[in-house]
Amino acid sequence: MSFFASPYFYGIIIVIMLIIIGMLLKQSRFQKNRLQHVEQHFAQLEKRFDGMHLKSLESKLHPHLFKNILNSVQSHAYQTYYTLDKLANVLDYILYEGRDDYVSIKSEIDFSRSLIDINKIKVSPLFDIRVKTKVATSHEYYEQKLISPMLCLDFIENAFKHADLQSAEAYISFYFELSDNGLFHFTVSNTASEHWQLTKQNGGMGIEAFEHRLRILYKNCFKLERFTENNIFTAHLTLDLRELERTKMHITG
Repeated sequence: MSFFASPYFYGIIIVIMLIIIGMLLKQSRFQKNRLQHVEQHFAQLEKRFDGMHLKSLESKLHPHLFKNILNSVQSHAYQTYYTLDKLANVLDYILYEGRDDYVSIKSEIDFSRSLIDINKIKVSPLFDIRVKTKVATSHEYYEQKLISPMLCLDFIENAFKHADLQSAEAYISFYFELSDNGLFHFTVSNTASEHWQLTKQNGGMGIEAFEHRLRILYKNCFKLERFTENNIFTAHLTLDLRELERTKMHITG
């Protein structure tokens, strides 16, 4: 009798199938538990958020931030788990660290990267989004609370809002750098859309208001450069952390 026609062969096949089914069931339970954990975490954060004073929160938040995030979650159900995880990070930052007068470069970069990841689901998976970080975790200013929270929010929101998302060569680029001489650099570049060109010609009050806010917060400790070249819009912000540290010590001293 052939081995493949024997009861032993069918017995082996059944055992292998049972093992595979068992592995799949185990993996399914694991994924279900992870999803339940994230949903519980999100529900707790949502409950805490509802208990806060909205007026106090609105003074520190872009008015459309949560609307944009929730719309993204709703319209991309297949990425719900990933998006909720990133949204939980954003909510943690806003509810806890965002209420402080000062946060660290580490916290701001973590918040910014989560916000970028959330915005990614608005665009095609093939769209070119570049995120680069040149920051030494051992730097003296990396975890020192010196900057105002959500510093990078407007840059990120505007990049996705005004970028050309249709052209084959279009892209959005984010670059974070903490240099040895105590300068924090944040650069955003994106292919400008036709809508942005019209907005720039007809208004630009949002940019002026943001720069005015920077002057109030950072006085002479910042430098903001904006320019368009070959249809690529670039915004480059530099903060002098050493000067900010001296200013903060003078104010609290």
